[in-house]
Amino acid sequence: MSKKIVFMGTPEFAVPTLEALKNSNNEIVVVYSQPASKANRGQKLLDSKVGILAKKFSLSLRTPKTLDSDEEFKFFSSLKPDIAVVVAYGQIIPRRFLDIPKYGFINVHASLLPKWRGAAPIQRSIMNLDKETGVSIMKIVEKLDAGPVIQQDKINLNENIDTSILSKLLSQLGAKSLMNVIEKLEKNEISFVEQNHNEATYAKKITKEEAELKWDQNAKIILAKINGLNPNPGAWFKYKNERYKVWKAKISNTSGVQGSTIDNNLTIACKDKSISILEIQKEGKSRQATGQFLLGSKIPKGEKIA
Repeated sequence: MSKKIVFMGTPEFAVPTLEALKNSNNEIVVVYSQPASKANRGQKLLDSKVGILAKKFSLSLRTPKTLDSDEEFKFFSSLKPDIAVVVAYGQIIPRRFLDIPKYGFINVHASLLPKWRGAAPIQRSIMNLDKETGVSIMKIVEKLDAGPVIQQDKINLNENIDTSILSKLLSQLGAKSLMNVIEKLEKNEISFVEQNHNEATYAKKITKEEAELKWDQNAKIILAKINGLNPNPGAWFKYKNERYKVWKAKISNTSGVQGSTIDNNLTIACKDKSISILEIQKEGKSRQATGQFLLGSKIPKGEKIA
C-alpha cells in the first residue's frame, strides 16, 4: 500500500534516497531542504542538491530557515503523512513534530550506531582507522541520534578509501536500506532495537585547525586524516608560510628525519615510515598531481615541513 511520505534532506548524500522513493509506489507529499546558499566567487544563490532534484521531479519543495514556527507546524500537521524520512537534512526536528507522522520520523545515519553519533560520522570512521562502517536506519527521538534502530547494513573499509568515495557508497547503501525498511513497514514486519547508550561515541564536526597534518604521528594515522578529510575541509600543511592541501597520498616504507622531505618527489618522513603525496593544492591555486606541481614549485629533499 502506498505511503504518504515527507522527505527531508539537503546534500548529495541524500539524493539516492529521494530518487529511490520517487521511483517507488509511494507518494512524496513534500520535500524539505535547507535554503539556497551562496556559492563560488560569484556568490550566486544555489539550491541544495536535494532542492535541485525536487524541482526536476516537480515535487513540492519547502526551504524554511527553521522548522520551529507555528506556521511550519500547522503546515506539516495538515499533510497527515504516514512517515517522514530524514537524510542529512541539517536541522534538528522540533519535539512537537515527532508524533505527527503515523510511523514517526525515520533517519538514514551514516554509521553503525551507537558508534559515531553526530555531524561527521564518515570522516571520523576513516580517521579512526575503523575496519568497517555502514548505515543505520533509526527512529528519530529528541536526543541526537539516540533513537531505536530498525536496520543496519555494513561495509568494509581499507586504508585507501576516502570520504568522497565512502559517502557515495554509503548514500547508495542507505537508499537501499531505507526502501527495505519501508517494504517491511508495509508488511508490519518492523522491529525496533534500542541502542546501548553506554557504548555511544560522538563524531564531532571537523575544524580547519584539526585538519593540520602533524608529522610526529604514524604514517597510517596521517594517511587516515588525509583520506578522512577529502574533500572537505582537506588536510593541510605549511611550507614557508604558505598552506598546501593534500588531496591524495600513500604510505612509503622509507624513513628519515621526522617532518622533512626525504626525496625530491614530496615524500615526508613521519614518526614511522613516510607519506608520499600524490595530489596537492597550493593555497589559491588549482589541484595538481604532485609531478606536475613540482615542475613549477620545487620542494627539494631535506626541507622542513611545518
